Amino acid sequence: KFPSSNLIGIDADPEAVLRAQKFLYEFGARAKIVRARFDNTADALTQKGWSKVDFVLMDLGWSSPQFEDRGRGFSFQKQEELLDMRFNPLEGKTAADILNGSLEDTLGAIFRRYGEEKKWREIAHAITEVRAKKPFEKVADLLETIQKVKPRAGSKTHPATLVFQALRIAVNDELGVLETALGGAVEILEPGGRLAVITFHSLEDKIVKSFFENNGLKNGALKALTKKPVVPTDAEIETNPRARSAKLRVAEKL
Repeated sequence: KFPSSNLIGIDADPEAVLRAQKFLYEFGARAKIVRARFDNTADALTQKGWSKVDFVLMDLGWSSPQFEDRGRGFSFQKQEELLDMRFNPLEGKTAADILNGSLEDTLGAIFRRYGEEKKWREIAHAITEVRAKKPFEKVADLLETIQKVKPRAGSKTHPATLVFQALRIAVNDELGVLETALGGAVEILEPGGRLAVITFHSLEDKIVKSFFENNGLKNGALKALTKKPVVPTDAEIETNPRARSAKLRVAEKL
């Protein structure tokens, strides 16, 4: 459909990069995949000889293989995996490092801010008591501790969901990366170019919404093309249940 278009894909996960390269192999030099974080997009473009683009799509979601096949403790369903949670397994602190080395107040703040977990105090305290006897290493260690504070009790949402989300965000500085990446995306867009962002939880969506509003109303750099976020249809959710929380916002560079 776009025979003259070129694509640069960016992902911090080296395994995702390899998978994308194989998937897009037939497009040859028109499709380039770079291992980098979103906030290093400009540098990634420079490496490939580009300076400006017409369209930026930021998909903040996770693919099934990242949860199921990485062996990094992203999912509470993989109880024997180590508590790593890094996008890039070669740099930064692991989830276990944070659980074993952070003050109780710091852990509570992580669970409250990044997970919006109501029992953040109780879970943070329980973690400090457990680690005094034995450090956290595997998913099962954290799962057991959370479930003692938050029994399942028929809830549709697993009691560990918000804590695991919070840890993953903290380990990878996801919100900080997003804030920096949005500004960088505007810089590399040509006038008339469009920025589309797909978020999967409220914290991300609030950042994107605020960024679009601030850069539209205050300095006129952007024009929001979606007054309200675009959400998946019932048919899309039935086909792909993980899309149920997705929200798409789009803006044009003026």
